[in-house]
Amino acid sequence: MKKLLVILFALVLLTACGGNKKNDENVIVVACTAEPHATILEEASPLLAEKGYELKIEILDDYYIFNSALDSGDIDANYFQHIPFFNNEVAEKGYDIANAGGVHIEPFGFYSNRYSSVEEIADGDTVIISNSVSDHGRILSILEDAGLIKLKDGVGALDATLEDIVENPKNLQFIEVKPELLTNSYKYDEGALVAINGNYAIGYGLNPTKDALILESAGQDNPYVNIVACRSADLGSAKINALVEVLQSKQIKDFILNKYSDGSVIPVE
Repeated sequence: MKKLLVILFALVLLTACGGNKKNDENVIVVACTAEPHATILEEASPLLAEKGYELKIEILDDYYIFNSALDSGDIDANYFQHIPFFNNEVAEKGYDIANAGGVHIEPFGFYSNRYSSVEEIADGDTVIISNSVSDHGRILSILEDAGLIKLKDGVGALDATLEDIVENPKNLQFIEVKPELLTNSYKYDEGALVAINGNYAIGYGLNPTKDALILESAGQDNPYVNIVACRSADLGSAKINALVEVLQSKQIKDFILNKYSDGSVIPVE
């Protein structure tokens, strides 16, 4: 009797695995952050269904899990990161993943509970920034554009580091925290300025165009486009092509422009 039960269990398991494998061909599992990525993906879901694909959305909040999960095959794609972060992760960790295409840009902003203008920033003030090195060039370039620091010649948004600051007339002090903790730093007024990634700002309820003391220029030539990433072996596959095609479609572009009419999220042309 026990032997018969074991055989029956094995047959059920094999049937289930076979069924799952077949279904997986029409299922796209995408990991993302909640805002705006999950919101955009939810809008894309019925469009993918029209193409015969079921979209499964997994929301995460730790930047350093996404690409590991993708590289290990736990998900089909992720949608949360800009190109410098992606390139840095691939270079540092050797992930065999690829950029499948850009979708949108989220302007980066500096927020303050203390000041209503840049002119009020005082000598020795603290600036809270992301501890993600790939964000540093972007953050410092925004501060340079605002006239608060000067960077060494030859560096900019893609490669500047704190060591590249050659003029700091207000003696700004920089403290690094995890990206997901930046809104807490703002909430508890831990710095005069807090540089917050667009998705975390939106998720916290901040409006970049209204609430940011300093806001990044959001031109379409911005290198910090948010991309869909997939495993290199899946680049060009039917399901990844379908996902990117939908996310770059006119329907999704129109949705982004209407949903984020404040300019906090801009579709890539």
